[in-house]
Amino acid sequence: MIEVSNLVRRYGPHVAVDHASFNIQKGEIVGFLGPNGAGKSTTMNILTGYLSATEGTVRIDGQDILEHPTEIKKKIGYLPENPPLYQDMTVREYLSFAGEIKGVPKQEKKERVNRIMETVGVHDVSKRLIKNLSKGYKQRVGLAQALIGDPQALILDEPTAGLDPKQILEIRDLIIELGKDHTVILSSHILPEISAVCRRVLIINQGRIVADDSPENLAKRILGGSRILLRLEAAENVVQGALEKVPLIKKLEFIESQEDSTVDAIAEAAEDTDIRRDLFRALAAADIPILMMRSLDMSLEDIFLNLTTKETDSLSGNGEEK
Repeated sequence: MIEVSNLVRRYGPHVAVDHASFNIQKGEIVGFLGPNGAGKSTTMNILTGYLSATEGTVRIDGQDILEHPTEIKKKIGYLPENPPLYQDMTVREYLSFAGEIKGVPKQEKKERVNRIMETVGVHDVSKRLIKNLSKGYKQRVGLAQALIGDPQALILDEPTAGLDPKQILEIRDLIIELGKDHTVILSSHILPEISAVCRRVLIINQGRIVADDSPENLAKRILGGSRILLRLEAAENVVQGALEKVPLIKKLEFIESQEDSTVDAIAEAAEDTDIRRDLFRALAAADIPILMMRSLDMSLEDIFLNLTTKETDSLSGNGEEK
């Protein structure tokens, strides 16, 4: 659906996007992450046709964005961080106006406006002036504007910025629902939101794509293997003796336990190796009660900081300006 190849955007001597490449398939909801100034917004503006690339190509549904700009813009719905709302219009007036701009046929416009207002949950405020709406409703109207042209792809830049927790959950559920019929690129600084909505993340730093995978696979790659946290009712030396019999364990680390008369340990195995059954058998054979056993994954925040900090340190080490 979206194909980006060797994308470059320069502002004079400054390279905002540095040979970025990625593909997004139809129906995917992909999180797009990056620190401030990393090139994230520039990339999204190029995808929507608001900016041109210095080098590289962008194809939407097989068409080059430079060769077919009008057709491609019809296939993309864009919600910027600050939605472009006309405050003195009512919700219905604004969406009707947006539909006219986006070429919605006159005979279809009323029905489509009604349908999209129902979809995003603003039908009950359709006659109110936008300036009198809450922040949450304004975000919904902005999302409705992105949908009015019936696009195949949605690009959402910070769609929950400034919302309260209840509004964030409502918009999150709405994005998941929209993902059933649309390809979605979601940018947000609220990383738990990305984790809840997206099965794949792209991370950009210093204009370069530094990661493209599921959060789970990125965590395994960074950690170098699978880690299991155990809480056991036994002495440390007894646990050590029992787990020495598990050959797949490449590292065993004891940490401070949160319960009396127990020991906490982290058992690490090689990448993509599930050692839970082997752990259970070894501990059961030694008659050691298992009070807890769970995978110890990195959070998306940990992954993000690890990748962006490592990349920045690498560039600094090469003598480049930050």
